[in-house]
This record gives sequence, structure tokens and C-alpha cells, in this order.
Amino acid sequence: MKIVCQKNELLKSVNIVMKAVPSKTTMPILECILIDATRGEIKFTTNDMELGIETVVNGSILEKGKIALDARLFSEIIRKLPENEVTIETDNKLQATILCEKAQFSISGKDGEDYPYLPFVEKDNSICISQFTLKEVIKQTIFSIAQNENNRMMTGELFEISDNILKVVSLDGHRISIRKIELKENYEKKKIVVPGKTLIEISKILSGETEDMVNIYFTKNHILFEFDNTIAVSRLIEGEYFRIEQMLSSDYETKLKINKKELLNCIDRATLLIKEGDKKPIIIGISDTSMELKINSQIGSMNEQISIEKEGKDILIGFNPRFLMDALRVIDDETITIYLVNPKAPCFIRDDAESYIYLILPVNFNA
Repeated sequence: MKIVCQKNELLKSVNIVMKAVPSKTTMPILECILIDATRGEIKFTTNDMELGIETVVNGSILEKGKIALDARLFSEIIRKLPENEVTIETDNKLQATILCEKAQFSISGKDGEDYPYLPFVEKDNSICISQFTLKEVIKQTIFSIAQNENNRMMTGELFEISDNILKVVSLDGHRISIRKIELKENYEKKKIVVPGKTLIEISKILSGETEDMVNIYFTKNHILFEFDNTIAVSRLIEGEYFRIEQMLSSDYETKLKINKKELLNCIDRATLLIKEGDKKPIIIGISDTSMELKINSQIGSMNEQISIEKEGKDILIGFNPRFLMDALRVIDDETITIYLVNPKAPCFIRDDAESYIYLILPVNFNA
């Protein structure tokens, strides 16, 4: 094999496929990037057997062939080469020579034929949305997936399609995040659970431009994202997702409107008094025209008042401040509406169209 590419094109492609290189594996071949120049275009592939990524690299093929090279070493070599044309050449002993200006590296590779193929996904069930929208939706929900693997279903996000609505849901047992997106067409009903890890890696390589589109294809066991000469295939999480409808109530005793930035900044200030790992709640007292926020910790105490518009009863309620901040940070609205029932029931932050809903469970505190 002999290929010639510009360093910046190689680096761009390496950065994309590195997202699917496993940190630990019992199969050494998976620690490699497969360079395949056998079919008229140069493709880089990586696969950790949960997520696989393949991208087309701009460059010229002088001799066809394929080889698997250690991903981390290859990535570091490319990163540190001069900004110029790079030639990658292999011999029949699986040695690869990487040449750029006066720099020359020779590294051992593995047989490209041994590299596991990405799963084949039929391209019939698909939706099309902008990369900007997908990136935003992931950002606005991914923080409330569960971090540990005790309940695998909670480590993924539900993608539910009904007519022209895509609903994305995540939950971790303390909160639920829901985003609804209007699609340009109507689609068949579909429910799948996508691993959170996949969505985090995909969001890192999406351009985030409104004009750039991403096609998403579904099968029973896999999801495929196709965009910008790149495909990413991921296994789905099998099983039935939680029935969240019964947790979502439209009843409330207290409804308030508040400036989002003011509330976020106030909670942010209060967290200065919480040591890492400390589970101190922020206590929120709501009366006629103001919300009082209080925090007491070993370091000190703080209280602050914010003006609100209120309907309904006064209430005193406690929350994990981080859970409130996570939701507030991803809401774009200047003014938000919060619905409360009582100190033991979840609070809801949602807009009138319910394009976003954040449910947060309160915590007990000593008043």
C-alpha cells in the first residue's frame, strides 16, 4: 500500500476515528486503526465492538492495500509531523513507513484482513436532522444518564419517534430530561435505547452547523449515524425503557416564572460553600414575590433573594444544587417556568410547548 495525504486531512480523520478505540480490550487488533486503500478511496476504521466509526480520508492512492496500525502511536506521530504532505507506505512484512519532509518513521502493523468489520446496517428506516439539532439535543439530555452500569438501561437514552416528533429521554433515578424535536416529515413509530457513551462520542465529531445534515438509520440491534463522509454504527441497549408517562404530572400547587440566568448564578454562588462530595441541599423558600435561596455548610452559610412571578401556595423545598444547575445550563430561554406540588414531590421545569421538560426530585432537609 502507498498513500499520500495532507497532514491536516490525516489528523482530522484520525481525531474522528479515535473516539471508537477501546481503552482496554482482550483483542489487541482493536487497539489499531484500520487503513484501507483497496477500493479506490482511503478509509480509516476503528471498532470497540460497541461503537464502530469509519471515515473517508482525502488523499491519493498510489498502491492499493490495507494495514492495521496502533491507534495511539499512529495518532501521536501524525499530530507531531510538520504541516505538509505525508506518505504512508507498507511492505509485505507489515512494516509501515510514514514520511513527511525530513521525518521518517517505521512502525510495525497488523494484517488488515484480521480487523473486525463494522456491522452491516440496512439503510431503509431513517430520519434526517441537522447536525446542530442532534448536537444540541444530546447536550440538553446527556447529563442525566446514570454514570454506573448497575442499571444498564439508565446509561442510555430513549429515542422515540412518533409521526413528526423525535423525543429523547434520559434519567438516572433522581431526575428526568426530555427534549422534543419537530421533524420535517412523518415517520413510523419507533423506540430504541442508544448507549450514552455512543452519543457523547458522536456529539464530539458533529460539526454543529445548521446546514450540515445527519442521517440516522435504525435496525433492531443497531443505530447508524451518517454525516460528512463518516459513518458511526453502535449497538443498542436491549430491553424495555422505563414508562415515564406516569411520572409526568401536569398538576401543580405553585407555579413561578423566574429569570434563568439570575437563578443559575445564585445557585452557582451558593455552591462555593459546598465541599466536593458533600451532599448539602440548597433550600428554596417561595413566598409572594420572591424566592429565597439558602445554604448552610461547615464552611459557612449564604442566603439570597430573587424576584419572581408566582401563582399558588408558598412552599419550602430542598434540592441537590448540581441537578438544578445541570438543567438550567442547557435551557436557552431567558425566563423559565417552574411547577411545584409539595416538598416531597418532583419539581418540573418546562416551556409552554413542552419542547423541554426537566423533572428533579427534591431532597430532605432540616428546616
